Parts: sequence; structure tokens; C-alpha cells
Amino acid sequence: MNILLWLSYKGTRYAGFQVQPNGVTVCAVVQDAMQDLFGARPDVKGCSRTDAGVHARRFALNFHWETRIPCEKLPAALNARLPMDIRVVAAQRVPEDFHARYAAHAKTYHYRMRCARVDDPFDLDTCARVPGPLDLAAMQAAAAGFVGRHDFTALCAAGSSAAAHGDTVRTVTGCTVARDGEVLTLSVTADGYLYHMVRILAGTVLQAGQGKLDPAQVPAILASRDRRRAGPTMPARGLFLWEVCYPGLENPGV
Repeated sequence: MNILLWLSYKGTRYAGFQVQPNGVTVCAVVQDAMQDLFGARPDVKGCSRTDAGVHARRFALNFHWETRIPCEKLPAALNARLPMDIRVVAAQRVPEDFHARYAAHAKTYHYRMRCARVDDPFDLDTCARVPGPLDLAAMQAAAAGFVGRHDFTALCAAGSSAAAHGDTVRTVTGCTVARDGEVLTLSVTADGYLYHMVRILAGTVLQAGQGKLDPAQVPAILASRDRRRAGPTMPARGLFLWEVCYPGLENPGV
């Protein structure tokens, strides 16, 4: 049967989700736990390839396996074999042709920034400290400029396979900035993303907040398709895959 697992993980110790030869990855650790539980190593399909240091509040993966363990008991069974910075939140059976990556209708990412003179020791690896003061209204105006269907080449890092094939158009349905004390959270929802797109978008929005960029420039930045026109790539530690939407499937609350 085809099983969908919902994960939550802190990516600080990992070289991203996808298995790779040089570094411990979230996928490899999850498969290690499956090997211990099932006696074999199922092939898994993840919803995304999060980079080193990036976190996930809700990450989806699916795998095909025949097991007598009821789906509702799989989280506890796997969590007993996983490190505490990776948790299985829920498990459910899905149609045989379901694929965690290709079935995703939309994904939401959050990027967290702390506007403070001093780092907070409690969120050093889950939040990027940025210099202030920041103009929240300007950041919100810049963020709104990214909503819509655009060519996001200007927000794509070098080395993108999608860009190499000319596949750079994405639809952003939501892009907002909210502030809670010293912490600002950028929330982006889209049907897909380019390499480092959210981190570059966060750097561009930050520049608007610092007065280094007029929010009205965003359409011209996108139209230029020039990476040099956008802001810096923000550190991975502030980025979270927050939610993945599958039509017709229940998503465990975040």
C-alpha cells in the first residue's frame, strides 16, 4: 500500500532532506528507522528537497510497503527509532498513484528574521538576525509585489536545473510579512519554487525594510530576469517548509 508520512524536523544537523553521499540527511535517517522497523529500506518520495540547515514544520513523503502495522501506529513506532529533531506527526494511506512531490497543489514557506542588536540564544539556528530599524509597511508592500504569475529568474540562484531548462515561471498566491515583537515572519505560498527563491525573496523584502530598495521596484526586478537586481540570499537557518497542500487530503494542523 502507499503510505503518506507527515514529518516535522529541525534541519540544523542535516545536509538537507535528499540522500547524498557527503553528509547525513533527513531522508537517510528516516530510512534507517524504517530499516529497523520493517527489516528493509523502502524507497521514499519527498515533497521537496530542502537544503542544508532548512527546517520543516510539515514535510510530506510517501512510500509503498506492505505492513501489518496500522497507519495510526506508525508514527509512534518510527519516532521510537528516530532522533528527537525528526518527528513523524501523522501517517495515512493514500491512492496507489499518489506522489508526494507531484501531487502537491501548493507549498507554504516561512522565513523568520529577528530584528535585534543581539542574537537570542534560544533561536540561533531557527531565525536570522537582521539589522534594524525596519519599515514593516515597506516590507509588506514589497512582498505584495511578488504575488501573481511571474518569471522568477531574478530570484533564482545559479545551478538551478529548472532555470537551465527555462522552467522559471511560478504562481505566488500569497506573500505577506507579519511582526511579533522582534521577530518578523515572511510567509510565501506558491505552486512551486526555484533554487533559493524564498531566501532571495526574503533578502529583497529585507532591503525594502532597510530603505535600500523601493517596493515599487519589484515588478522591474522580476521583469529584468537579472539575479543581480534582487536582494541577498538569506541564511538557510531562518527558512521553514511550513505547509504542503494536497487537494482532498487532510493536512495535520501546524
